[in-house]
Amino acid sequence: METWRDLVLAPGGARGDVSPPPVARVLNSLFAMLVLIGVVWISLTTLHLDWGGVWNFRVELFDGWLMTVGITAEALVLSTVVGFILALGQRSYVLPVRYLARFFVEVVRCIPLLALIYLFWYGFEGAFGIGNEYRIQSGILILTLFEGAYISEIFRAGIESVGKTQIESARAIGFTRTQTYRYVIIPQAFRQVLPPLVGQLVSLIKDSSLLSVIAIAEFTQSAQQASSINYDNLETYFALAVGYLVLTVPISLWSRWLERRFKYET
Repeated sequence: METWRDLVLAPGGARGDVSPPPVARVLNSLFAMLVLIGVVWISLTTLHLDWGGVWNFRVELFDGWLMTVGITAEALVLSTVVGFILALGQRSYVLPVRYLARFFVEVVRCIPLLALIYLFWYGFEGAFGIGNEYRIQSGILILTLFEGAYISEIFRAGIESVGKTQIESARAIGFTRTQTYRYVIIPQAFRQVLPPLVGQLVSLIKDSSLLSVIAIAEFTQSAQQASSINYDNLETYFALAVGYLVLTVPISLWSRWLERRFKYET
């Protein structure tokens, strides 16, 4: 039978090494949800919002939400591949490849995504004559390059977390460089990079909202159009926030589960 201390105080202290009892987790989760819902509900009822304008644009908003899902899904796959290639490039024996990968990663990470979107779209559109029919593909490519630079650092950190003694042991038994990566480095690095990699997906979903500046009809662009017609800014952007929460909260919870699932004592 749990006491009030078991329900209120964490058994492992601030470190959180010991998981609270199931009853304490459920009750405290419900408490946090009720507090948050209560604050939001009081705020909305006080403002006397009119949801008619948002409802009239429900089809456009849903289509924009689906566009966001499609863009982020494609960008996630491509940015993961690009990030892995860049991570291997930064560890290459060929010095031009190594420094080219490092230079690309550092430059992209130091440029805000909004500036990168403008530079890429208006720069390359004029230089190579990219038409509006390739606007979505250009947006996916921009997200791929930007997120790939960050993902490459996640992969690199995971690869470098593998101890040198294990790599030397693999070489001692005759493993080639490819075999060492396949059987020793990548399996161990995988469990290290998986939680932050999933967390980067959350950032990718939110970063995709900036593609609205080049008139891609994703979720944020649809919300901006609805807001400019109805002048219901607060209602529209509240719906926008809820739409992004529907995408990001499950992924964030999955990321936390992965952190616990692949956490091992060292």
